[in-house]
Parts: sequence; structure tokens; C-alpha cells
Amino acid sequence: MKHKLELETWNRKEHFLFFKQMEEPFFGITTRVDCSKAYTNAKKLGVSFFTYYLHKTLIGVNAVENFRYRIIDNEVYVFDRIDASATILREDKTFGFSLMEYAEDINEFAEITRKEIERIQNTTGLITRDFENNLIHFSAVPWIDFTSYSHARSYTWPDSCPKISFGKMAEENGKKTMAIAVHVHHGLADGYHVGQFLTLLQELLNE
Repeated sequence: MKHKLELETWNRKEHFLFFKQMEEPFFGITTRVDCSKAYTNAKKLGVSFFTYYLHKTLIGVNAVENFRYRIIDNEVYVFDRIDASATILREDKTFGFSLMEYAEDINEFAEITRKEIERIQNTTGLITRDFENNLIHFSAVPWIDFTSYSHARSYTWPDSCPKISFGKMAEENGKKTMAIAVHVHHGLADGYHVGQFLTLLQELLNE
């Protein structure tokens, strides 16, 4: 479900109108998160680490309202729930775009994720299903401990979905960390909102 944001009473109306006219309205931030406890908890729960930090990411995304804003026909809509379209690698080293529907319960979400990964790995091609706008575009790059990140984008495609990417896990002095890149449409969110999300995500990973 979604509802339209009343643009005339929105305190970010001017910001939205300013940034949405740009050829590249997205901006990105790259930082690191401590995943020491999250890695241990995933093992204890018997779920993959990928599933665990994707679930925590979706909890954070759904908690920050600006990450649930999407632009549809030049109007801003607020979605009640945001899911993830994650890139899933196949044995032949191609990947497909998946759909992981958000569920609050980690075990339920793990089962959703398991079935969707299996489905992607038994299909071919890039886009194997229809997608709505209530998504984040999610990717893991576990081979690279990156320090910056960019995305392939068509400026003519009306995209407003946040893009969140995790890198290779690094360990130093017993502390595990990962790079994370967050790209958002500047008409919908600012650095403050990205900071809200990253602060909450770190708290969730520390639980």
C-alpha cells in the first residue's frame, strides 16, 4: 500500500523540485559498519550472513520514512513497506535481479530469501519477474573491500529507489567490518536521512 505525499505542504518541496530536474539526481556515501556481533549472531541463528545483514538493512530502510518515498508520474508516494531486489550470482557467474519481500521475523525472511535465491539460480537472464517501486536495489560485492562505489544508470529512466551495496568483510584485531555504499535520490532524501539510516543500521547490527 502507498499514499501520495502532499507536495504543497511538504517542507522539502523546493528541494524536491530542484533535484528532480537534474540529469543525475542521486548522491552516494561510502562508509564502514562493524559487523562483528552480526556475524556471530547469524551463525547462532543458522542463517546465512548475507540474509542476516540484508534483513537488518530492510529493517533500517523501513524505519526511515524518506527511504520509503518514491517518485511516480512526478508525484511523491510513501510506501508502507519496502522490499529488496538483490543481485544473485549463478554458477555460470551471471546474475539475476531477485525480489526478497520484507518480513519482520528473521526465520520467515530467511525462508523467503532461500526460495528466491534458488529460483534465480535456476533461471537465466537478468530480469525474470515483474517489479514494483517499493524496492531498494541491493548488492553484495564480497570480493572487494571497496572505498567508493558508483552505479550504471540511465538518466532517462525515472528511477528513485535507494541503492545499497556491501563489500568484502575485513578483520583487524578481532573486529569485523564491511564497506557499505548508500545512494539515494536527492529530491527525496539528504545526508541527514542517510545518516539516520546508517546510525540505525549499526545499532541493529550490534544487537
